[in-house]
Amino acid sequence: MKELEKNLQYHFNNQHLLHQALTHTSKTGKLSENYERLEFLGDAVLEICVSRVLYHKYPKLREGQLTRKRAALVCEANLARAATRLGL
Repeated sequence: MKELEKNLQYHFNNQHLLHQALTHTSKTGKLSENYERLEFLGDAVLEICVSRVLYHKYPKLREGQLTRKRAALVCEANLARAATRLGL
């Protein structure tokens, strides 16, 4: 966990949540102790953050164009590459 924090350049105050965010259901069998619910929340936060950046960076683009740019940025392949770079 310390190496991940170093790679992210961020310290997590709640280490339990960090552990939960990185735990698959098959490991615990308990919904409350794995990443699935946090993933739901994180997906929404990521979309809001990327949407805000794109909205301000491209003031002349229409909604559909912004949606396509956002989808390209937060697609599974790009997120997997980012996770790999972070050592996940």
